[in-house]
Amino acid sequence: MKRSSVVASMLASVALAGCSMMGHSSAASGSASPVIDRIAQRGELRVATSGTQPPLSATAKDGSIIGLDVDLAGALARSMGVGVKMVPMQFDELLPAVQRGDVDMAISGLTMTPQRNMKVAFVGPYLVSGMSILTKSKTLSKLRKAEEIDTPTVKVAALRGSTAEKFAQQTIPKATMTLVDTLDKGVDLVRQGKVDALIADHPFCMVSVYRYRSDDLATLDTPFTFEPLGIALPPNDPLLVNLMQNALADIDDSGAIYDMMYTWFEEDDWVKRLK
Repeated sequence: MKRSSVVASMLASVALAGCSMMGHSSAASGSASPVIDRIAQRGELRVATSGTQPPLSATAKDGSIIGLDVDLAGALARSMGVGVKMVPMQFDELLPAVQRGDVDMAISGLTMTPQRNMKVAFVGPYLVSGMSILTKSKTLSKLRKAEEIDTPTVKVAALRGSTAEKFAQQTIPKATMTLVDTLDKGVDLVRQGKVDALIADHPFCMVSVYRYRSDDLATLDTPFTFEPLGIALPPNDPLLVNLMQNALADIDDSGAIYDMMYTWFEEDDWVKRLK
């Protein structure tokens, strides 16, 4: 699965702010941050993710959660000297779980939007994506532009509570919309011919094209939009935000982000592990 140009464009768009890393002993010895304190006391970073957004977050046959977002969560946990636990949940439950304190953060292909940022804090972007479509090859030539989709005769699906849903509402309001609770359900609708296209993040569309090669699926070469993906954190905890900014900057400076992207965008052995 060769995607060097995709990785290069994503890397070129990522801008990570930060300074020198806070030491492991800071988290371990307590702080002015209630979230850092509970992470240190528990010895574990709890991270919410959907587990249905490969290559960012996916569920393997053995039930484990894998993906770039999972690797990133592990790296952040190691920077704090604690373990990590991925907590799978439906996409539209991710931010409410962060707000309630059920989890310490959410990493699940979340676009940093002003509307979301009024509810939770964000650190990033760690990756830049864009909105695209997954469709049949024979249909793609008719749907390369948003205006070609914006008609009642075109049936589209989008993940409930996602930026894809908002994109569809604002950009293609005339299209016949079906909301799904998981992206896998949206892919199934495309494969079965029940919808013409699934609106989703470009990396997910690319993986789906490869994963279901026998169904002759296709996606756009260039996504419709610019989507900066970030880490969602609880509101009103500036010390945690500062810690994650510094940790993310350190991960980026070390080249670890590039290694993660290479694993999940260039290699394809992991696809065999999926359900």
